Amino acid sequence: MMKLKYLILTLILAVTANVFAQKTTRVNAIKADNWGVIYSLPKTSFEVTFLVKKTTYRKGEFYPYAQRYLGIDNPVTEDRTVYTLEDISLLNKGIVDKTNSFMVEFRPKSLDPFVYLREDGVIVTINADPEPETPQKLDIPQGIAPTVNPRNYLSQETLMAGSTARQAELVARQIFSLRTSRTDILTGEADNMPPDGNAYKVVMEEINLQEKALTELFIGSEQTEYFVQSYTVVPDERDIDRKVIARFSEKLGPMDADNLAGEPVYFSLVNKTPKVEMQLSDKDLKRLETKLSEGIVYNVPGKAALTIEFRNKVLSNKEVDVVQYGTQDVLIRKMFENAKQPVKVYFYPELGAIKQVIQ
Repeated sequence: MMKLKYLILTLILAVTANVFAQKTTRVNAIKADNWGVIYSLPKTSFEVTFLVKKTTYRKGEFYPYAQRYLGIDNPVTEDRTVYTLEDISLLNKGIVDKTNSFMVEFRPKSLDPFVYLREDGVIVTINADPEPETPQKLDIPQGIAPTVNPRNYLSQETLMAGSTARQAELVARQIFSLRTSRTDILTGEADNMPPDGNAYKVVMEEINLQEKALTELFIGSEQTEYFVQSYTVVPDERDIDRKVIARFSEKLGPMDADNLAGEPVYFSLVNKTPKVEMQLSDKDLKRLETKLSEGIVYNVPGKAALTIEFRNKVLSNKEVDVVQYGTQDVLIRKMFENAKQPVKVYFYPELGAIKQVIQ
């Protein structure tokens, strides 16, 4: 038989991504509604988020002359885009389970009973204000922005040169001239030294910027940006064995599971909660049904092993809470009949499990 939980339950939440806080609404139990408030319990869904790096390579205008004039052996020779899967994060996200809706029924003599519900109707607290939630934002790295247009630094002689080879030669000379100027400033041998520290910083930054932009005409340019893509898995009562939840391609990036252009990302979920077979008589079954119908029903999640794999490598392997693998229990209505000191109940909204009971 299930045991009634009155103590604080410690539940491990598998949350390594964003925590999205929904708005809550206070609903008072009033006589017109027979002192009842309808609420729902959540079921578990997992939001798997990919952190993707997109790198765009652009060949330089003078890449055929990179070795001849600058000694560069491996310039970018063709425009291309490469996607890499940098990281994954997992959010244990409770979504409303419409098949598990109940009514909190209070006695008329209870002291101003009320319930806080999420926007979707999931219960958050009873006779207590919700605890503040601080959404955690996923840290997305900053990419590398493109360099300024190198043609802004080309001399008139270079622009008027009659051939690409001649232009490349002149730009190479300009690059070596910038390097010489930087060396002269560093060694204090420049004819016109910067007068102070700020001027020195400005001059050196400008020299470095011009050199980089002009060098990219030979070696090519690289631009990076990061973005996220999420996929949702809603388990049922059964285990999940290497389900393809998405695919990933170096040329195309993340894509849906049915797009065979990418390699599969596998999701596995194995129930670790021992299954208890209860043999109930008709009388006991009726008592259980009465208990569930009159009390405040809450979830007792089960434990599961979750694994995510890609290219024969385990990207995530952890223990998680799964409502669908657990059971339900009840707080009896009699607990809430104290008119002087109402019982306060706090829930884990993502699980529908009791976090704390204050009597």
